[in-house]
Amino acid sequence: MMNRLVLILVLLGATIAAQAQQVAVYPTHWWTGMKWDKLQVMVRGEKIAATIPMVKMKPEGMELAPGVHLKQIRRVANSNYIFFDLEIAANAQPGWITLPFVGKKGIKYELKPRRMGNGTAYAKGVTSEDLMYLIMPDRFSNGDESNDRVKGMRDQSLRRDTVFNRHGGDLKGVQNHLDYLQDLGVTAIWLNPVIENDMPGRTEHGYAFTDHYKIERRIGGEQAYHALVDAAHAKGMKIIQDAVYNHIGTEHFLFKDQPDSSWFHRWPKFTQTSYKDQVVFDPYASAADKKLMSDGWFVPSMPDWDQSNEMVQRFLIQHAIWTVEEFGIDGWRVDTYAYNDLPFMNRCNQALYDDFPKLTIFGETWVHGVPNQSYFCENNFEVPFKSNLQATTDFQTLFYGIQPALTQPFGWTEGVNKLYTTLAQDFLYKDPMRQVIFLDNHDIARFYSVVNEDTAKYKAAFAWLLTSRGIPQMYYGNEILMAGTTSPNDGYVRLDFPGGWKGDKANKFTAAGRTAKENQVFDYIRKLANFRKNSSAIKTGKLMQFVPYDGVYVYFRYDAQQSVMCIMNTNDKAFTLGLNRFAERVDGFTTGRDVVMDVKIPLKDSITLQPMTNLVLELKP
Repeated sequence: MMNRLVLILVLLGATIAAQAQQVAVYPTHWWTGMKWDKLQVMVRGEKIAATIPMVKMKPEGMELAPGVHLKQIRRVANSNYIFFDLEIAANAQPGWITLPFVGKKGIKYELKPRRMGNGTAYAKGVTSEDLMYLIMPDRFSNGDESNDRVKGMRDQSLRRDTVFNRHGGDLKGVQNHLDYLQDLGVTAIWLNPVIENDMPGRTEHGYAFTDHYKIERRIGGEQAYHALVDAAHAKGMKIIQDAVYNHIGTEHFLFKDQPDSSWFHRWPKFTQTSYKDQVVFDPYASAADKKLMSDGWFVPSMPDWDQSNEMVQRFLIQHAIWTVEEFGIDGWRVDTYAYNDLPFMNRCNQALYDDFPKLTIFGETWVHGVPNQSYFCENNFEVPFKSNLQATTDFQTLFYGIQPALTQPFGWTEGVNKLYTTLAQDFLYKDPMRQVIFLDNHDIARFYSVVNEDTAKYKAAFAWLLTSRGIPQMYYGNEILMAGTTSPNDGYVRLDFPGGWKGDKANKFTAAGRTAKENQVFDYIRKLANFRKNSSAIKTGKLMQFVPYDGVYVYFRYDAQQSVMCIMNTNDKAFTLGLNRFAERVDGFTTGRDVVMDVKIPLKDSITLQPMTNLVLELKP
């Protein structure tokens, strides 16, 4: 009998110990001195709520430490969750607190001191002074082969001979090439999602999170991310993280084991969003169309958060704040921005601005029309809803600007006139200099393929990208003429950077590994990008554009210290441009230095332009 009792006690102890090991806390820790001082701590474990005693608290809450009060313990339908609402006063000190739990030990929870250098060493934001470089970590460079496959994860693929599987690139691979990027003229790196994406099937893109508080182990995990951010900051470079607030992956623990039925949008059967952004601002839109746009799921594998749920809001906001403070990132790019609950996004953005005043946030708004796009960021409209998002990814200057400028014949509204017309609508934005301009990304055809691998058009596009208003963003491999379209699928615009893997036939990270044509384009982009680094007129100056005539578009970037004249000839033949029309910007200057060729060009009566070219001239008295 005694032996049986001992056995029962041992088994019971083992069960309790096993359950204790499975307890997870989110956020994993917090900090004192944060503006976000009302913290929701989520504890998850098998039947965890059944082990929490009923605590009788005073109206002002239970003091867990000086300045730290437990205001409420919240239960939900699923007993695997319990929520602690904490209030952290300004006088709270770093250290450990104890959340009331079964037994006397409780759950230890750490409040850390904040990082030093908010806005100077981290959370610096990206501005028009930066050049961003977008990297899909799995396809850039494999710096640590030990994480190519991680035991226990659902996707065990590792095949570089297909675009559908993982290839093994990682954060160490990015870190290994920071010098390469800095030499190119890059000042900020935007990474496709780094959060754990433990889904079956294709996972290289990372947009279906499965645990917000884990960095993807197959790209190196938390340690590698800390190392990359620190290494970039040591070189004066910035890191932008990809955020996804609209949805998660079906393997996320919060979807598989939901706290209650109100955390995700539910439909009688799978219902996809309409992708019709117009209904969000359409004064005549039906409620049904609005609901379908915002509450429909993006794809079947991505459950749609119900962001009207206050607990969901706090989970997402706290994770965003936690990430900036934990890793020291400098800004956010927000995926599928238009599909979110926009008042919630304003609240989330504001919480980040409050704790990190120099942090920048720009949202993906793959919409059509400058009015559509500007509605989702800070604008000059007098409408009921006012967004506080600083800027968007500027699909308008791409699809209705530089693409037709270099692929359509010139006409009254065609060709380069579309670029002019699109920029003429900048009056709709509160600050168009914050718009992120680009030629391509991980979802669309690479620009080199868009212009049918015409290097003259490609160089003209980059001359515009690196001299126009806004924050320019390159896509990895642009500088070495990487090509690809989304047909038959988007994997073909996500090919590996040659030289990023041991045994690659060519190493495009070096001049010796590039072809003569690739080096010519690489040097062209590098020259312009590094000129831009030191050009006050381009980084922060004003823009003046002139109406295009005969396929030629002229604009100026200027301030009190510098004037830069940019001339785009979209014709397939040479063109002689008279200068009298531009007197208000060229008077007082006698020469222009071609910043690429480093030769002087007299500013007399006219300038002769080569076919399909963009001339960038630094004007001199």
